[in-house]
Amino acid sequence: MARNTPLAPMIGPSAGASRTAVRSPKTAELVAGTLRRMIVDGQLKDGDFLPNEAELMTHFGVSRPTLREAVRVLESERLVEVRRGSRTGARVRVPGPEIVARPAALLLELSGATIADVMTARSGIEPRAARLLAESGNEAAFAELETMLEELIAAGWQSGQLAETTGEFHRRVVELSGNATLSIIAGMLHEITVRHNEFLFNERRPVSKSDYDTLMRSYRKLMQLLRAGDASGAEAHWRRHLDTARELLLTGLDTVKVRDVMG
Repeated sequence: MARNTPLAPMIGPSAGASRTAVRSPKTAELVAGTLRRMIVDGQLKDGDFLPNEAELMTHFGVSRPTLREAVRVLESERLVEVRRGSRTGARVRVPGPEIVARPAALLLELSGATIADVMTARSGIEPRAARLLAESGNEAAFAELETMLEELIAAGWQSGQLAETTGEFHRRVVELSGNATLSIIAGMLHEITVRHNEFLFNERRPVSKSDYDTLMRSYRKLMQLLRAGDASGAEAHWRRHLDTARELLLTGLDTVKVRDVMG
């Protein structure tokens, strides 16, 4: 349940700097920075409401326009959600990788990056994640991936959504590895990969039953290695899997650019 969070226990007397207004021209950024740190540190959690304006103004020693500017900074970063006309104030929204996925894709488009670039990057990220998952994965993680194989991916092949469901499997392998940095990068590349594969599977190279069976054998082999705790084996297998996929998915399309896929 969302809660309106008291400010004093979290900020304390020092945050207001003796409660005198800061004369810096960047006061709003300083206030936003303090609130941002509270979100990062978990003092303000997803779904919490920021304290009311009067309390915030008193603690920071700032005017209402300055405070609202600070909230707008956080809103632009998608750290808070403000419903205009609502009396409940700003609510904290902790973002996932999707917050940087579209800007990252735009940067790749502007740079002229190709799909081959993206797949090479994935080949550097995912095998390492597979190693980490084999080393530290637990039953819940393995069970989730196996359920995806037997239910989600199978349904995806039958419904023409194999690109989406296999893409989600690859992303979860990275996320379940426990490495936050790799997870964010994988999340950034996810949409580009899915869109490219959707085009291939639906327009250029439909997935046959033989292709599907080969894919599933490779996925199940990964699961065997993960469950066995064979970190080196899992990493090597996933690298071979991605190398094979890159050859198949880029045949005749190795110069296709990200901007062509993203439209």
